[in-house]
Amino acid sequence: MRKYVAEFIGTFVLTFVSCGAAAVSGGVDGVLGILGIAVAFGLSIVAMAYSIGNISGCHINPAVSLAMLISKRMDGKDFIGYVIAQIIGGLAAAGLLKVVGSMCDPVITGLGTNGYGDASYVGLDMTGALIVEIVLTCIFLIAILGVTSKESFSSVAGLVIGLTLTFVHIIGIPLTGTSVNPARSLGPAVFAGGEALSQVWVFIVGPLVGAAIAAVIWMFLNKEGENS
Repeated sequence: MRKYVAEFIGTFVLTFVSCGAAAVSGGVDGVLGILGIAVAFGLSIVAMAYSIGNISGCHINPAVSLAMLISKRMDGKDFIGYVIAQIIGGLAAAGLLKVVGSMCDPVITGLGTNGYGDASYVGLDMTGALIVEIVLTCIFLIAILGVTSKESFSSVAGLVIGLTLTFVHIIGIPLTGTSVNPARSLGPAVFAGGEALSQVWVFIVGPLVGAAIAAVIWMFLNKEGENS
């Protein structure tokens, strides 16, 4: 249960702080801009990795948990528990963010949602958004699987993962808002409703497919390394 609570807390912090940074700063054209929002996501991961990493591994992302399941680094029971905790964490954070936004003057309606078409800063279409999310998640997960594969990397793992999340956000924010995390996308979409909710399937399917591909690639590379 401690692991599931840790995953709830981690996903809550990631969603509330990072999506909140995007929402309250005015988005891509706002005070923080692309780089500032990307750094907010990266720093959230770094903070949580060194806070709850020793308890749950700090997945705080169903895509990460799926990759760990496929690569046989976690069992099915924990996978289900982790994903449920992550989704609840994302929903709780988005709900609180909406409440806080309603107390602002003027009222903040954005929740850091993802989107394509009119909801994309550059007008990326649905197919493009799906491809982007698959590729960016695959890159992110290969880095995670690699840096968590050896105990000797443990002291820098959180920093590497946070920096990787930052750089995938730098390119992904103007394209889709960058998901690479179904829990982080679902929570804000549920409370935003409308277009964000109708499009959220892309930001659930894309990251999960990308995670599965990353796990297969990692297992292939690891097997080759063992045989060489």
